[in-house]
Amino acid sequence: MGNVLRILVFIGAVALGALGAFIVLRPQARPLPDPPALVLQMREVTRLETLDVSLYKKVTFSPEPVASDALWKDVINWAAYSIHTPRGRAIVFADVHLGYDFQRIDTSNLRVTGSRVDVVLPPLEVKVELRPGETEIIDSNLNSEQTAHLLEKARLAFEREASNDQRLKERARQSAERSLRGLFLSLGFNEVRFVDQLPKASAG
Repeated sequence: MGNVLRILVFIGAVALGALGAFIVLRPQARPLPDPPALVLQMREVTRLETLDVSLYKKVTFSPEPVASDALWKDVINWAAYSIHTPRGRAIVFADVHLGYDFQRIDTSNLRVTGSRVDVVLPPLEVKVELRPGETEIIDSNLNSEQTAHLLEKARLAFEREASNDQRLKERARQSAERSLRGLFLSLGFNEVRFVDQLPKASAG
């Protein structure tokens, strides 16, 4: 009977020791960063372009004759225009970048509630970079200034098209959300919500 008692006491002591060691050595929960710290993290690890696409477009450009202050000069310009109408057609290539400038985010874009963070993304930005080296001139009698206008017309067309493309905008948003969700989860948050407007703070 004495041996059994000693064995039970020994087992109890070992169990208490193991429990104490677990309590002392277990990793302590990491404090979650506050909104200002989150803003700095977002600015450090994210970049503007979240979606890059390459596009091409056929563009036609025919500038109108420029009016002047002299009537007879206008007549001559119109005559020259009707005889030799300036016109250009080209296939223009461009890189289009859709994304969010996280340098513009501040604490008004975030709300931390326990281990949950709500995020309002900044406005989507669209930037177009033409690839003039790949431009294919189909036919053109434009001068250099008129050709520059043709390329600017193409750039604006790309920008307008991308800004109105819901599929591209959704892909850009999903890319940004994946990047930020990975950041917040790595910082210890359990839930990340992307909202159009931050919920009102609860009273009291």
